Parts: sequence; structure tokens; C-alpha cells
Amino acid sequence: MKIRLVLCIFSVSALFILSACAGKGPVGGTSTPAASSEKSAGGYTDISVTELQEMLKNKDFTFVNVHIPFEGNIAGTDLSIPYDQIEKHLDQLPADKDARIVLYCRSGRMSSIAGENLAKLGYTNVMNLEGGMVAWEQAGLPIER
Repeated sequence: MKIRLVLCIFSVSALFILSACAGKGPVGGTSTPAASSEKSAGGYTDISVTELQEMLKNKDFTFVNVHIPFEGNIAGTDLSIPYDQIEKHLDQLPADKDARIVLYCRSGRMSSIAGENLAKLGYTNVMNLEGGMVAWEQAGLPIER
């Protein structure tokens, strides 16, 4: 009887553990951060350094540095707009609210705030470099000072 009880408890525990892991990606798969862009709760999409590198090869977006104070740019940057003043500079952004806009800052925090604000203003295709310039540099890529 004790063995059955222990087996029952073990089985139920195993089910809870397995169900908690469900939906976390393929088991033994090759999923990478570069392939995992998802719309955030803030209405923008986080992208990885690898994704941004690919996008820069055939650049078809407005690339905006929102970090303050200025600490450098990633090559190909189109604009520098302070994250907390993005609403005041909409005239510098594409008039088409469906146009692709990629934001970045030093760590990703300021650009996520700017991304949320743009999404609230109706922009539908806003992306944020996850980890910002820190992640870019950690990948061995240069910053223009």
C-alpha cells in the first residue's frame, strides 16, 4: 500500500513538472534567440543582435537610437531621439504608422519604453534591440563613438 501511495505521488509530481515545461520550445531543438522574436506586452517586438545584423544587410527600416546621454551609435543609425521625448519628434519618424522602426539604447530599457509609447500612438511595426548596445558589443560588434 505504501509503495502505491509513493508511486501515485511520484506520478502526480512528474505530471506537474512535465506540464510546467510544456510549450517552452522543442525538446532538444535548435531554437535560438535569433529565431524567437515575439510581440511584447508593450506592443513592440524584441529582436536579437543576430536578427538585427540580418536586417541591416537589406535595410528597409528607420533605425533610431533613443539612449540619453549619447554613448555612441550602431552603424546604419538614422536618427537619435531621446526615449522620453519620442512623442515630440514624430515628425522625424515615418508618416506611415505601419512602417518598420527599430529602436535601441544602451541596455534595452529606454528603447522598450519608447517602443511602448510608439505602440500606444498607433505604430504597428516597432522593434526593440533586446539588450541594446551592450548586447551588440558583447557579440563582438563595434559601436561608433
